[in-house]
Amino acid sequence: MAEEIELKLALPETAHRAFLRHPLLKQAERLPTRKLVNVYYDTPDLALQRKGIALRTRRQGRGWLQTVKCAGTASGGLAVRPEWEQPYTGRFDFAGIGDPQVRALLERQRIQSHLEPAFETVFMRRTWRLSPAPGATVLLMLDRGWVEAGGRREAVSEIELELVQGRVSALFDLALAFMADLPLRPEILSKAERGYRLRLGAPPRPVKAAPSPLDAAQTPPEAFRSIAAACITQLQLNELGAREDDPEFIHQMRVALRRLRSALRIFRPVLPEGLEQAAVPPIRDLAGALGMARDWDVLAEDIVGPAHRAFSADARLAALAAAVGEARQQARAVAQQVLAAPGHAAALLDLNARLHQDGSAAAGESLVAFAARRLNRLHKKALALADAAQENDPASLHALRIGVKRLRYALEFFAPLHRARDVRDALEALTALQDALGALNDLSRAGALLAQCLDGNPGLREAVALTGGWHGQRHAVLRKLTLQGIGRLRKIERFWKA
Repeated sequence: MAEEIELKLALPETAHRAFLRHPLLKQAERLPTRKLVNVYYDTPDLALQRKGIALRTRRQGRGWLQTVKCAGTASGGLAVRPEWEQPYTGRFDFAGIGDPQVRALLERQRIQSHLEPAFETVFMRRTWRLSPAPGATVLLMLDRGWVEAGGRREAVSEIELELVQGRVSALFDLALAFMADLPLRPEILSKAERGYRLRLGAPPRPVKAAPSPLDAAQTPPEAFRSIAAACITQLQLNELGAREDDPEFIHQMRVALRRLRSALRIFRPVLPEGLEQAAVPPIRDLAGALGMARDWDVLAEDIVGPAHRAFSADARLAALAAAVGEARQQARAVAQQVLAAPGHAAALLDLNARLHQDGSAAAGESLVAFAARRLNRLHKKALALADAAQENDPASLHALRIGVKRLRYALEFFAPLHRARDVRDALEALTALQDALGALNDLSRAGALLAQCLDGNPGLREAVALTGGWHGQRHAVLRKLTLQGIGRLRKIERFWKA
């Protein structure tokens, strides 16, 4: 078995000439250009895709190769996955698959007898060999072509940096050097993933945070890298749909950034020097743009929308809804500009590079002991904020919401270290309180946002008053739920004691 370590970057068609003239290519060894025809196989019900297995044949010159790849880890464009490659003579042979579970699955009669072409990719590959650092060898490949499935075709234009030998940092150093001069972007989807999406005709869907990847055997620094990589993956997968009408994509991108910020705070004592200082500014800037778009989404859908629907014949509420909708579109346009800016792509790649910096993990405190210490700190902070919260003070309630959210994220991160029932009960209480506080915060912020839409129009001012009155009963219910939630917060037992 070989382990494939590659960094994938999307390259716009308009930037090909600039890429081919790049000074770094003049220092590289040019290898032959090849046309690669790849046919991916699966069962009619896509059993291999569900298991994270890609099976393909590749025509290379006069011969064919059989390749099996398994789902590995991928974030920020970097993918690490196991693969097995061998000659293909017209019949699949899985005897050489080193993973017994993968081999057993592929050799099942109901799998092997139903394999059929699922989609294909065809592209020209230009290849260069580079030595960016002593002891490091990297293959740089420019792929231009298409992926085709079910009569639909999608263009492929990307750069792959594959590590032959040396440290992973060599890939990032090269990528950042090219990115300084070219409009490159980290690519989260492999060609196989793009092929499956095209075959299914499935549009992007909002992606929630995945279950925590932690293992008690990890060191705290290793745990941080796992969590941060998962946050980056969630961010990138939702960015695929950020231009869609569904506001949930932007919401989930914000969740990914918040979780990443929480992870940086939780693991601060064990972070590499300079990582947090470098990571926070671009995260904060992106979160600000996405946050404004999300605020207008909430205002339109959860605050003005319900009142407008309740009084659909009221022209004042219709005018207010239209004004909010216009501001919403402007905020979304700003967010999309930030996402499209070269600085966002560079910051994402730089953060991923820092996460993969070479260095030994800190010895000493176990992950279980570290988690208990950090959870204790966050729990005490949340209780102190609950004691300080005032029913008629939005600022104190907002501070409590932040404290509860950080404790909740920490519990989600460290969940695999504890009994599932204990974690579930605690998270249920924290989530309910956070939701109630979040809804109260949305209502308290609504006034300032709505004021931006008035433009001296008395009819709009009356519509704002009507909207506030319509939400009065809801506000009372949320305050009651908040008081109940604070009571549950105080009853959470510290099951995470080391």
